[in-house]
Amino acid sequence: MTKYINTFQHFISKEAFSGVLLFVATVLAVIVANSSLGDAYHELPNTSLGVPPATTTTSISLMHSINDGLMALFFLMVGLEIKREMLIGELSSVKKASFPVVAAIGGMLIPALIYVGFNPNNPMGFGIPMATDIAFALGILMLLGSKVNPAVKLFLVALAVVDDLGAVFVVATVYTSEIHSIYFIHAAIVYALIWALNIRGVKSLWPYLVLGIALWVFIHSIGIHATIAGVLLAFAVPISSKIEEHDFIKNTKRAVDEFETHIDTIPILNHHQIDALENIANGYDKVQNPLVKLEHMLHGFSAFFIMPLFAFSNAGVIIDFSAMSTHLHIVLGVLLGLLVGKPIGIFGLTYMATKLKWIDKPHNITWREIFAVGFLGGIGFTMSIFITQLAFVDDALIGAVKLAIFIASFIAAIIGVLLILSSHRAINKMANA
Repeated sequence: MTKYINTFQHFISKEAFSGVLLFVATVLAVIVANSSLGDAYHELPNTSLGVPPATTTTSISLMHSINDGLMALFFLMVGLEIKREMLIGELSSVKKASFPVVAAIGGMLIPALIYVGFNPNNPMGFGIPMATDIAFALGILMLLGSKVNPAVKLFLVALAVVDDLGAVFVVATVYTSEIHSIYFIHAAIVYALIWALNIRGVKSLWPYLVLGIALWVFIHSIGIHATIAGVLLAFAVPISSKIEEHDFIKNTKRAVDEFETHIDTIPILNHHQIDALENIANGYDKVQNPLVKLEHMLHGFSAFFIMPLFAFSNAGVIIDFSAMSTHLHIVLGVLLGLLVGKPIGIFGLTYMATKLKWIDKPHNITWREIFAVGFLGGIGFTMSIFITQLAFVDDALIGAVKLAIFIASFIAAIIGVLLILSSHRAINKMANA
């Protein structure tokens, strides 16, 4: 259990710095897009890489490589996080999962309804205000340090995992292009082979990753957004290690004893010591959980390269408020969905379900803190931008929606921080009374 706690703490620390990096990348993108380099900035994503996809004769652009290729790796990591939480984390039992699940459902449903209420004849953007940017939200909490109740961080992570699962479902079922059903058979065969590896007890990651590339190609060919391949692959990656922990400890102690026994006066390792070190290294590889190992490998790459690159390439919007007035209903649907719908959905549905005794509120978190998390959930940012790119094709409309996302996320972050600080002061006042 200790190693899982360490994994969670490692996740939190990386996610916090990733939020800061995302903010820097976004600000830089906006500055560049509105400077004399703006034309070059907007032309760069369309640069052809000269790699033809399976179903067309056109080349893949830099933007598609980021949004379809690199983001598939990001969604692979998201899928690994979801599976880990469902197996050994905050979603591993009905009692643990019920509160954050209800909160996440409210945080997705109410924003979507608000958006559709403003846009009954153009509902395709309903998924935009449903999303939460966990990196930004956790980054803000980490910057507040000891003023944040640790249970709040845990609740936010669990909520965001369910939120991510909802986002994956929406992307897979709603934001798809023309369906080429013939490739379903190819994708199904590849996915069956991946699961066959799992069932046969294969723990090495490389066979999964190689077949995962083939799965990505066929899902892309179907017309479903290729990032879903990452999530499907994640669900098939095994979590159990090759050897038990106590066997690893026993074998490692034996190897260390062997190493110590053969210490000599020669200032280089002898073959006995080299063999002992190789046995330790071999045990180290075998005791690692494949799922946690892959998540660890991907997390730094995702947090410090994929997401900042995505933010820089997609967040550079020209500041033009006239475009927002032109598409006012869509802008209001996104703005109010994130800023009003998220806190109402997260706080309101959990409060109602608790009063009806459907779920129990965790004793170590207050309703004020839950309301604060509701606003932090309104930081849509990169996930909302990602869905915006899928929902719309008009550049002016996309720019207007991005501005709405920025404004809503900024205001939601400020309100969330003020509520967290207010809750901290209230708790200290009660403790000192």
